[in-house]
Amino acid sequence: MKTNVSPAKGDNNLVAYVACAGAAAGKARAAEFESCAALVEAGFKRGECKSGCCGIGDCIKVCKQDAMKLENGKIVIDAEKCDGCGDCAAEGVCPQHLIHMIPKDATNFIPCSSTEEDDELVRKTCGFGCIACGECERACPEGAVHIVDNHAVIDYDKCVGCVACMVKCKKKIIVDTIHDLTALKANVAFVKCSGDGRTSAKLKEMGIQTCQEAAKQDLKALGLCATGCLGQGACTAVCRYEAVKVVDGVAYVDPDKCVGCKDCTFACPQHLITIVPYKGQKMVACSSEDDCETKAKVCSTGCLFCEDCKSNCPNLAIYADGTHTIIDPEICEDCHVCQYVCPRNVIKEMEVPEYIFMQREALGIKEGE
Repeated sequence: MKTNVSPAKGDNNLVAYVACAGAAAGKARAAEFESCAALVEAGFKRGECKSGCCGIGDCIKVCKQDAMKLENGKIVIDAEKCDGCGDCAAEGVCPQHLIHMIPKDATNFIPCSSTEEDDELVRKTCGFGCIACGECERACPEGAVHIVDNHAVIDYDKCVGCVACMVKCKKKIIVDTIHDLTALKANVAFVKCSGDGRTSAKLKEMGIQTCQEAAKQDLKALGLCATGCLGQGACTAVCRYEAVKVVDGVAYVDPDKCVGCKDCTFACPQHLITIVPYKGQKMVACSSEDDCETKAKVCSTGCLFCEDCKSNCPNLAIYADGTHTIIDPEICEDCHVCQYVCPRNVIKEMEVPEYIFMQREALGIKEGE
């Protein structure tokens, strides 16, 4: 299995990768030591990962390309500067043997090298630690992932970047170059509909099972909202991160799991899904431009443009586009007045949790704690 390649000098097809999220190996004590080797020789204390990155930077000292730096106790590699020379991965540089030379076009990465057998101890020690559950190994259609010394390892000769391992990972620690779930993302998907589910129910009654087929129906003639969510799950089928679900006949995006990849936006035949800022922005979950009387007949949760939100906004951040309410994020100051006065609870807000979902799972934090 090829996980670490010994390159010829300056192999631009390879790049260095640190197989550790850099969260738990004696970071609080690192300043006491002159080198990573000295810290490893001194040994690790209870609650520290004995296999992790020391975060002192022995590898940085040997990098001639200035491609490595230390940020918040974590080694960060600039892939553009790295020329694949392998100096940092050479024997005797990283005492933990964490740096691997991998293909520069690789897309999936497992940032953990823990050899700990006790999965509960791994959970307590590091929120990003692999617990060797084997879900990724079983999910990989190419046989490219294996559990080695109690952590998952990718064989890049076989990996095709399908992200099956990433989706199945119980702790959501497997990342790729596009969607790093260990970092707070900037944008997420949002469904511009808060429908009451009657459209989905009627379509199922008619035997219609796909959004594409449903979109061809004369929904107005059926007494349904012609622009709302069809509830047949075209968006859920394409989401690789289990971030979109149909709840009570209407698609809902979990902003905690969504990575803003836009796959669902292309799948929706109603063009209801848009990409919005993750933090703080308020959105009106209704896309109907019908007159208010028609809206009231076909949906119990649609925006009727009663103007309560507009007239009560202290910053004049809300305006009308026909019979559709728009909130200007540049003016909105998050006072929440609009949400308080909305009689139909149509105005939604992206809320940023203290811990992202995979951190909660990894640390055993229950909802509401």
